[in-house]
Amino acid sequence: MKNIDRKSLEKAYRLFDTGDIDRIEIGTTHGLQQIHQYLFDGLYDFAGKLRARNISKGGFRFATALYLKEILQKVEQMPENTFEEIIEKYVEMNIAHPFMEGNGRTMRIWLDMLLKKRLKKVVNWQFVDKTLYLQAMERSPINDLELRTLLVANLTGDINNREIIFKGIEQSYYYEGYQKEDDDEQS
Repeated sequence: MKNIDRKSLEKAYRLFDTGDIDRIEIGTTHGLQQIHQYLFDGLYDFAGKLRARNISKGGFRFATALYLKEILQKVEQMPENTFEEIIEKYVEMNIAHPFMEGNGRTMRIWLDMLLKKRLKKVVNWQFVDKTLYLQAMERSPINDLELRTLLVANLTGDINNREIIFKGIEQSYYYEGYQKEDDDEQS
């Protein structure tokens, strides 16, 4: 694991261990920025700041930087009363991809906080297969049924279980291609 990823992972653990997560706005762009700032402060000079450049990944162009603020305002206004509405909002936030780096890790924490507040559930990410999740996310702008089906099967009401939260954080970093050192040593 690269040093920057190790430090960010440690910050993600600290976000929950200290209770700082409870001071984050839920379901808002500002809350997403707060999480990003917390995870990447001192690691990236753009921590918590909306991107000003266009970005793409695997041939997919994320929201144009010129209209990013307006798009984020629309996403923020989306309803979040049901699981389906929350996933739709999550997909739209992913399409916006507001940061230069660290969007996935930040947004998965944001999603869990939203699910926790609205539905008293979180995703038990340790059981969400990386390949299936990444494929579902890639197809989600066209149809989010695959993503909803994958995540609903892994919802838990055990919302304050530290092990579930921390395993989820580790899985989130794994989705992005990072492994803890003890995992590297076993390979």
